[in-house]
Amino acid sequence: MTARQRDATARVTIRRTREADLPRVWDMVHGLAVYEHMTDILTGTRERLHGMLFGERPVLWSHVAERDDGRLVGYTLYHFTYSSFRTNPRMWLEDLYVEETARGTGAGHGLLRAFVADALERGCHRVDWHVLEWNPARAFYESHGARRSDDGMLQYGLDATAMRTLVDS
Repeated sequence: MTARQRDATARVTIRRTREADLPRVWDMVHGLAVYEHMTDILTGTRERLHGMLFGERPVLWSHVAERDDGRLVGYTLYHFTYSSFRTNPRMWLEDLYVEETARGTGAGHGLLRAFVADALERGCHRVDWHVLEWNPARAFYESHGARRSDDGMLQYGLDATAMRTLVDS
């Protein structure tokens, strides 16, 4: 049996992320940046991620996918957004990542399910996330009922330079 075949048959458990998981989660954040060809904007630190997840006032929540041998093979990171019209929270899925060798093991399904269950428990009426146009994970999300938002809204944003320019004007 090859390592890939063994990985595909390993049992995966989904659980909340613990502080001790952070080094491995940070490694997977780097893996996601490599996968998405975005290592040039990977400027955060494991310490800052720790504060956001486990600080006095956490602003991020997370789950991990753990194989029966204890290896972490996937994670989610997510946070609240808000709808003023509904006066209700929504949840934004910042990351859902599963190592290539663990894809097809149910890890992605379990992570997505845990994220959605947590959003429902916290009173959210909707969850959202971005997917790169070229990413084959789009088919995975669509197989779980997710649909591209065609609500007429276009996303806008300001990068750090534009933010400084606006504040200084």
